[in-house]
Amino acid sequence: MNGDVLSLKDLCDKLLLHKKNNERIVFTNGCFDILHVGHVRYLFEAKSQGDILVVGLNSDDSVRKIKEAQRPIIRQDQRAEILASLRCVDYVTIFNEPDPLALISTIQPDVLVKGADWEEKDIIGADVVKKHGGRVVRVAVVPEISTSDIIQKIVDKYT
Repeated sequence: MNGDVLSLKDLCDKLLLHKKNNERIVFTNGCFDILHVGHVRYLFEAKSQGDILVVGLNSDDSVRKIKEAQRPIIRQDQRAEILASLRCVDYVTIFNEPDPLALISTIQPDVLVKGADWEEKDIIGADVVKKHGGRVVRVAVVPEISTSDIIQKIVDKYT
């Protein structure tokens, strides 16, 4: 595996060393349920914005709160392992809250990345990152592909 799946405490310890080496920390977050090409392109673009890419992964409970009761399809430990295996991902940490504000406030990344389907004013944690001199980057979304679309295609095919 390329990256590490870490508790928040262990992640903070690792990031402290990277910050001492003047490495730019990039943060993004999401559910990443049924990983697809849109996710992969997004994560590689996120990594290109700095030196270390940290992915905040919504826990199973968190996904159920923000999506629907049947989600996620893939358990959090498996989603974390898949993400950590991508060469662009350095660290994965799982969070239980519906949004990553507390995580962003703790990590204080140099760059916060979200999909361009989010307006910057609506990106949770953007104000925190900019307050500390960081920047927010919105990455283009791959059209016509999403986890929800994939699930619907499967449902349509087998019902």
